[in-house]
Amino acid sequence: MNHAYAVTAVTVVVLATLLIGALGLRISRTTSDFYVASRTVGPRLNAAAISGEYLSAASFLGIAGLVLLQGPEMLWYPVGYTAGYLVLLLLVAAPLRRSGAYTLSDFAEARLESPQVRRLASLFVVGIGWLYLLPQLQGAGLTLEILTGAPGWVGGLVVAVVVTGAVAAGGMRSITFVQAFQYWLKLTALLVPALFLAGAWFGDDTPRARFDAPATFREHTSVRFQETVRIELDRPLTLTVSGTVDDRPYDDAGVTLVPGPHRVSSGTTLRFPAGAEVPEQRDTRAAGAAVWSEPLADSREEHPLYATYGLILATFLGTMGLPHVAVRFYTSPNGTAARRTTLVVLALIGAFYLLPPVYGVLGRIYAPELALTGDADAAVLVLPERLIGGVGGDLLGALLAGGAFAAFLSTASGLAMSVAGVLTQDVLPARGVRYFRLATVLAMAVPLGLGAVTADVPVADAVGLAFAVSASSFCPLLVLGIWWRGLTPPGAAAGLVTGGGAALTAVMATRAGIPASGWSHSLLAWPAVWSVPLGFLTMVLVSLATRSRVPAGTAAILARLHLPEELTTKPTGTGAPEAER
Repeated sequence: MNHAYAVTAVTVVVLATLLIGALGLRISRTTSDFYVASRTVGPRLNAAAISGEYLSAASFLGIAGLVLLQGPEMLWYPVGYTAGYLVLLLLVAAPLRRSGAYTLSDFAEARLESPQVRRLASLFVVGIGWLYLLPQLQGAGLTLEILTGAPGWVGGLVVAVVVTGAVAAGGMRSITFVQAFQYWLKLTALLVPALFLAGAWFGDDTPRARFDAPATFREHTSVRFQETVRIELDRPLTLTVSGTVDDRPYDDAGVTLVPGPHRVSSGTTLRFPAGAEVPEQRDTRAAGAAVWSEPLADSREEHPLYATYGLILATFLGTMGLPHVAVRFYTSPNGTAARRTTLVVLALIGAFYLLPPVYGVLGRIYAPELALTGDADAAVLVLPERLIGGVGGDLLGALLAGGAFAAFLSTASGLAMSVAGVLTQDVLPARGVRYFRLATVLAMAVPLGLGAVTADVPVADAVGLAFAVSASSFCPLLVLGIWWRGLTPPGAAAGLVTGGGAALTAVMATRAGIPASGWSHSLLAWPAVWSVPLGFLTMVLVSLATRSRVPAGTAAILARLHLPEELTTKPTGTGAPEAER
């Protein structure tokens, strides 16, 4: 890809984001504008904004990489991301809007009349937000490094500065327009090149356009294997080996591998000459295991089906508790608009997810070596050069680069907004627009600093962690808080700590390598299967044991949550005043 075109595309996206954010500064006049856009965002605009912030680079690049690596069987992966909005639609969207809250912390206090539960909820909002922000900043750095050759820290810094400026300029009013614009940019960035790539594929009669054509390395390529794998050769292959192949050590030696299976040990580097066929990587799992159930996780070789269901459950139930998703429903004019927004979101996200698999399928034909090099996520970015080439390929690649960077910006904007709102209300000494802007700087500075001193965590793992913690903490709080009158403050607090705390502890222990294998490893790596029921069960049991602590205003708040707005008095929320004109 031409670096000049990629830099230009990223620069245009950044400038457009800042200009739209400046527009929000001109029209944001009240505290309510900054927190919830004065609750005047219509379903279509709000749905585009939600889709923009929800579809991060993990969706823009990652789904195509999954299909390239393991085929269409991996299309189950985005199911949880999309289906999570069904739960929102049925159980949460309208009541959450009618609560009159500005944040999940506001909802917790309004429902349970407990400042202690509010503070605990605020802690989880900030924690989940920072967990999600960290891989966005690190991923932006990696993407910009691949596209332009810039140092890894530059991309994260650019995202942090741009997002801070856009959010601080006009708050929710600004990022609503920013994220809606970025959704349509991401959709266009995938759709337009996909049309050209599909046309090039259909019009290409060379053998490389056939699924059964042998894949070859276009240039001298070094592949370092992070895990032990088995490869299958159809004909002899001469290459250079540094490491262990078939249990024999080599030190930068030329080796001719005979046809058949070969075992490449972890840490081995293979150097393939230009024109060499790409070996097929053989699955090392037991015969008969379901390929579709293989998630992106270190534990997949041992208990893949459990890991798959753990990830689906986390994404399916965790969506409702993600702070940057929940805060969007407070901007709807009423509960009916919130439901309509959710329906439009399902349509927009569903349309978006039709496109990444196209890139994954084409990547299996034209860039299969990415499966061995560990760069499968780059398939979206390299395909225009492979299929079209020339200026046309560079331009399409630049459009995709701009879309990928927009994905980081949109998701980071929503997370910064939600974290800044909680910091303003529950951490800083005063409220108001000036303190909100200060909180925005703090919301971005902490994950940016953490990213500079910590090792990169795979995006899939980091996102899975955030979803698991959200599903285990806020999902029980929202579902029981909206639909069960018996929930008490001690029950809610115990459930948040037990469910969310268990999920966080489990995944962090796994990241630390404790334990290294077996069922205990799988249970801790994918905790949602047991931590979500634990959170629900703890809230119910502790609430039943503390029936006398049911808040006095429970009947009134439940009526507000479930009755149409015209039958109740319009609330002003427990956070910042409805308007400071």
